[in-house]
Amino acid sequence: MAFVIVQHLDPTRKGIMPELLQRATGMKVIQVKDRTRVEPDRVYVIPPNKDMSILRGVLHLLDPVSPRGLRLPIDFFLRSLAQDQQDHSIGVILSGMGSDGTLGLRAIKEKAGVVLVQDPSTAKFDGMPRSAIDSGLADIVAPVGELPARILAYLKRTPLVRASELALEGKTESALEKAIILLRAHTGHDFSLYKKNTFYRRIERRMGIHQIDKIAAYIRYLQDNTQELDLLFKELLIGVTGFFRDGAPWEQLVESVIPALLASRPTGHALRAWAPGCSTGEEAYSLAMVFKEAMETVKPPKKFKLNIFATDLDKDAIDKARQGVYPENITADVSPERLKRFFAKVEHGYRVGTEIRETVVFAPQSLIMDPPFTKLDILCCRNLLIYLAPEMQKKLMPLFHYSLSPGGILFLGSAETIGGFTDLFASLDVKTRLYRRIESATPTEPIEFPPAFAPPLAAGTETRAEAKTLPNLQSLADQLVLDLYSLPAVLVNDKGDVLYVSGRTGKYLEPAAGKANWNVFVMARAGLRYELTNAFEKVLGQEGTVALRGLRTENDGGEHFVNVTLHRLEKPEPLRGLVMIVFCRRGGAT
Repeated sequence: MAFVIVQHLDPTRKGIMPELLQRATGMKVIQVKDRTRVEPDRVYVIPPNKDMSILRGVLHLLDPVSPRGLRLPIDFFLRSLAQDQQDHSIGVILSGMGSDGTLGLRAIKEKAGVVLVQDPSTAKFDGMPRSAIDSGLADIVAPVGELPARILAYLKRTPLVRASELALEGKTESALEKAIILLRAHTGHDFSLYKKNTFYRRIERRMGIHQIDKIAAYIRYLQDNTQELDLLFKELLIGVTGFFRDGAPWEQLVESVIPALLASRPTGHALRAWAPGCSTGEEAYSLAMVFKEAMETVKPPKKFKLNIFATDLDKDAIDKARQGVYPENITADVSPERLKRFFAKVEHGYRVGTEIRETVVFAPQSLIMDPPFTKLDILCCRNLLIYLAPEMQKKLMPLFHYSLSPGGILFLGSAETIGGFTDLFASLDVKTRLYRRIESATPTEPIEFPPAFAPPLAAGTETRAEAKTLPNLQSLADQLVLDLYSLPAVLVNDKGDVLYVSGRTGKYLEPAAGKANWNVFVMARAGLRYELTNAFEKVLGQEGTVALRGLRTENDGGEHFVNVTLHRLEKPEPLRGLVMIVFCRRGGAT
């Protein structure tokens, strides 16, 4: 191993850390000079007033571009370490103030590296350790004196050399399938279409942390420890995201893509966007921000609206996304202009402004198992496909095409492409991974809707192939709202669980604090809950429609009066028994 020390240093003073460390180690301690090649069993210390990066095992020094007080040298180095050393990266966060390092740790976890954090109770300054732990990225938390032994134990178990693609043996593949079965039983989510090599490497990482030598022993460990199943599930869902990630495509959205999209839509049209695999929400919020900026570029006579549906498997990530609070180190990715315009400063970080937050509706959802959103103008699915097996990617492209309206935009991650589906999408720019939906006379692949939401078949009436062409729950709900209401509305089941949201319902419903709960009675704002509960019971009991008039509710914007209509659906058949709840602000449309 080589050790690289990155500190927050006074740029005006000479650093004495190399001399101090040399007294405590037999390894050679070096203050880095530009283009220093890293060698094993050496300690490298960053000099004052420099940022440091690593490329092919060589350390490079750069003059800092951020003003003093906004610099994030630890994030800067750890991000480059993850890119350079991939799964050989080890990130260690020790005592320090602020949140520097957290974004870098996320990059290390993306590349299957390992993260260790000093126990905050043993740190003189606990800001950095706590930020790393709160982000959910820490693999090992321990007093600083125990961390070296934990690193050595991990490395003894983790192979240093591997082929780019592993040839999995029969026993190993069988063990992976058992892990998938255990995860499915525990979480309800199916990882059988996850890339096997990626899946195996994540398991191998967990084995290294627990110092388990054989995968069969790890499967037994999973059987005996539900907490480890939760941790493995989180490991597979590592949310690799950030504000305005990769830079260039977001600027292209502002300058040309969104203006062209607006020009093709009717004036005042309400645009719809979907961000599957949204993690903690940074890219969904980024999309809302660049839409606002594009509107200023176009300056249409009548304002367009954008409704963004952001979904993810990880309910904890969704809960964080709804709060919209992020650490101070987002300054590395968000320009001062955007920070000032779209964020509010809060303790230890920034919160996304109310106007942007109300543009986005967050909900738990499985891209593989749950129905897609439809009639979309933008579909932003970035850095999710790379974790899925090729056969699943081939199924998703026709589904994405189906979900988008004619001329809609597909936005993929920098390492993702549409593959052979050039008959479904036209590239706007190969580098930025932006594509436009085109009409295909002869689609190469049939659309496969999630089987759990396929319409029920009457015996002997339809074949499986014919069933695939029937509308799904999402499109039927869409059409019903557009035809009957065009108002903020939710579609719920007989228990009040929200299945679908249309329009901006934030004035009437809000996520409850604590564990995510997508139930309309839990989410109902003050003044609505009691009346809504009684009316819901009436609708399910005898009456098909119940109207509530002049209910008073309060939100951040003050006091409002609203009319609420509850309608139990009888048709179309797939929606039979569900309830549509429609909100109309008093004095508005009826």
